[in-house]
Amino acid sequence: MNLLNLEGKSLEWLINSATDAMLIAGRDGKIVLANPRLLQLFGYTEDELLGQAIEVLLPERLRGGHVAQRSGFGSQPKARPMGLGLELFARHRDGREFPVEISLSPLPSESGAPAVMATIYDITRRKQAELGLLESEARMRAIVDTAVDAIITIDERGIMERCNPAAVRLFGYDESEMVGRNVSMLMPSPDRESHDGYLQRYQSTGERRIIGIGREVFGQRKDGSVFPMDLAVAEMRIGGRRMYTGMVRDISERKQAEERHARLLRDLRSANEELSSFAYVVSHDLKAPLRAIGSLADWLSQDYSDKFDDEGREHMRLLISRVHRMGALIDGILQYSRVGRIKEAPVPVDLNQLLRETVDLLAPPQGIEIRVAPDLPQVLSEPTRMQQVFQNLLSNAIKYMDKPRGLIDVGWADEGDCWRFSVRDNGPGIEARHFERIFQLFQTLAPRDRIESTGVGLALVKKIVEMYGGKVRVESVMGEGTTFSFTLPKHPGAD
Repeated sequence: MNLLNLEGKSLEWLINSATDAMLIAGRDGKIVLANPRLLQLFGYTEDELLGQAIEVLLPERLRGGHVAQRSGFGSQPKARPMGLGLELFARHRDGREFPVEISLSPLPSESGAPAVMATIYDITRRKQAELGLLESEARMRAIVDTAVDAIITIDERGIMERCNPAAVRLFGYDESEMVGRNVSMLMPSPDRESHDGYLQRYQSTGERRIIGIGREVFGQRKDGSVFPMDLAVAEMRIGGRRMYTGMVRDISERKQAEERHARLLRDLRSANEELSSFAYVVSHDLKAPLRAIGSLADWLSQDYSDKFDDEGREHMRLLISRVHRMGALIDGILQYSRVGRIKEAPVPVDLNQLLRETVDLLAPPQGIEIRVAPDLPQVLSEPTRMQQVFQNLLSNAIKYMDKPRGLIDVGWADEGDCWRFSVRDNGPGIEARHFERIFQLFQTLAPRDRIESTGVGLALVKKIVEMYGGKVRVESVMGEGTTFSFTLPKHPGAD
């Protein structure tokens, strides 16, 4: 076939200069022209392809069927896309297949035998994009369908287009009962009546009440029950349409927990008020008669000392000692009850000065030396509470010292987010089985008539340190001594 006789010399030039892959085949199905783009697409040279049946460009499994299709086109030639509704594949010279779209156009010739011009489009990228989109949609559908929260999509009129299984479970409707109906059916009055107006007002003015903000609202189930819920709505545009996706979470349990928490806070405030009243009673109504007993006992022991025998004098000594212990115990209880309830303003506390004042106040007896590490840091705390911590740890070390030469060392270390402080002594030590017990209120390890102790000191230390977010620990070796250490955050209250 002479191509020059088809449409003149310009047709061959146009096909060869086209950016799409194009070929011309005669009625017999043999290729008479293939442009450079087609040769590049299929990996052939012009000499390899010209004169070959067009089926050489198809996978082998499709070649037989294509001969029949080609005959059908020859009997009714007209411009049309090939394989409508079918997946079309072409075959590269190296054997690999790729998806294509093909447009066919009949070309008349002088001999009367029509030729066909085929334009072939490689749609590999489009198919990959479509596959990626399908996979993305499948993943999104899986996420939506398995989401714990209810997800509902509505159009700009408020009509529900989709709801996930969680929404079906939450509201008690079947999906078919929800899709196609106005989302206001899921709301109690008066929200139900005002919803459409709000949606229209937002679309015309941009005024936001929920969309893009989120808030707590109420929902209504199919059975009529109303429940609190968190609602977040996102807006999206698909073409010229506005769509809204709402995520709904039932917060009934959270609201109940908040109510329980509020009730507990009220009870706690009431208990604190009762504790304050109790502290007032203890400090005034109990200490007054105790002071009278102490004064009377002192008077008896001094003015009638010559009237007592040895046993009587010992009884008086025990009486005075126990009155003093009772007074100290009341003071300790009051101190313990005030921790966390009565607060001073936190200020930077210079621990170097505080330790000097504390050691002077304790006035350790001869034979006991207290050594304080230099350059202690400043801490942000209540000065009184810090003094109570160090005073109780140091007084315990002094009180239980059993060596002729007692050594007590106060040390510190920087541990990044917190400071660690320690009080180490060379006293008798504490058995490991008592480590937890010693921090409990009123617990002492030595008989109270041998060593005066209320059992409040270490409990007070633990309560104060933990109030600041720190921790207390004890390490001890029997016969060699004990180390109490505690941490204090550098920035109390910071998360």
